[in-house]
Amino acid sequence: MNAAPADQIRLLDVQALDVRLQQLAHKKKSLPEHAEIESLNKDLAQLRDLHVASTTEESDCAREQTKAEQDVDQVRQRAARDQQRLDSGAVTSPKDLENLQREIASLAKRQGDLEDVVLEVMERRESAQERVSELGERVSSVQAKIDDATARRDAAFEEIDGEDATVTKEREVVAGSVPADLLKLYDKLRVQQGGVGAAKLYQRRCEGCRLELNITEVNEVKAASPDTVLRCENCRRILVRTSESGL
Repeated sequence: MNAAPADQIRLLDVQALDVRLQQLAHKKKSLPEHAEIESLNKDLAQLRDLHVASTTEESDCAREQTKAEQDVDQVRQRAARDQQRLDSGAVTSPKDLENLQREIASLAKRQGDLEDVVLEVMERRESAQERVSELGERVSSVQAKIDDATARRDAAFEEIDGEDATVTKEREVVAGSVPADLLKLYDKLRVQQGGVGAAKLYQRRCEGCRLELNITEVNEVKAASPDTVLRCENCRRILVRTSESGL
């Protein structure tokens, strides 16, 4: 394949732009905000699970407290009715009076026990409420950090995408000035060779594989016509001669 030396030089410009596009893609993929957001999201998921569990516990305590308070109220009302019967003088039988007094005493003890239960449940509920509040604040704090990291990531995306668009347009212009067959070979080699399809021959060394040409290869390059599209014997990339080739 033959191509004017100027066209081969422009191929290096295309290669430089393609490298820049690769760098931008890598930069976008490896932004530190990605790992930061992933880590924060894991923390947020754990905190939300704990928050749900604490909220459920608080709700259970609330129902338990309501039930215990209803039990206390029922015992209190029954004790009040018994006391009214006792105070009214309607019960005259000594045995009935003794039973009634015994029941009032039993209800008083029962009421005391149930009130202790209410206090215990209230303490557990208060502790659960504090936990819910604490976890709610932590969830909000982590979410704020996620929002901040996301905003920083999106800002970086916007900057990278802007440069990517500029480089892509420049690449289209420069590539449009390269002969189609040469560009086709370059694109094919670029895919095969990890993103580098053309390399400069610098001081008798291929900048693609970083290997120096031996004396035989140097002589072959010297003997080749300036229009000849050379290939590196080691990496098979297009080898572009410049004033810095050291020939």
